Amino acid sequence: MARIRYHSRSYMTLLQRDAAYRALRVSQQQLLDTNLVLQRLMNSDGLTGLSNRRHFDEYLELEWRRSLREQTQLSLLMIDVDYFKTYNDTFGHLEGDEALRQVAAAIRDASSRPSDLPARYGGEEFALVLPNTSQGGARLVAEKLRMTVAALKIPHIAPTEGSSLTISIGLSTIIPISGSNCRELISAADKGLYQAKNNGRNQVGIG
Repeated sequence: MARIRYHSRSYMTLLQRDAAYRALRVSQQQLLDTNLVLQRLMNSDGLTGLSNRRHFDEYLELEWRRSLREQTQLSLLMIDVDYFKTYNDTFGHLEGDEALRQVAAAIRDASSRPSDLPARYGGEEFALVLPNTSQGGARLVAEKLRMTVAALKIPHIAPTEGSSLTISIGLSTIIPISGSNCRELISAADKGLYQAKNNGRNQVGIG
């Protein structure tokens, strides 16, 4: 009887230990899931769900270093919604927010690879990081994106009554060299964006 009671206690101890291990694994998984959700929230723009500016800066720096190390091309699109202040003033901020969400969805759809990073850069300006992408490849992505947004037919009064919302895009492609900085890629894309806007908007400029 004593031996039976001993084995019974040992068996119960094993069951309790296994249950404790299972509970610990569940708790660890729940903690991991919570941390992943928090990380996504920290990296995401609240309005559009795209990456926010902080995450964009971090990611671009990482990809710049990788491209420098591997000597591969890194492309960047800087995207601006045309006449957006006029849109907000005419249709209101709620409609403006909805328009930004639709543009953001188009940019997200243009990100065909896991390494592509779409982000809200600020206000009505967006960015799309395209690692290991040539200028020609980036130009194809940019033109497709521009046409996709135009095809949404979001009503606008600018530049003329009866217009639709459009975007202008600046494009830059660089193979980093030692001593260079990822700000050079942003600066070049900004120049392309300025060129696109200066030439009439709703087009792609190369910086």
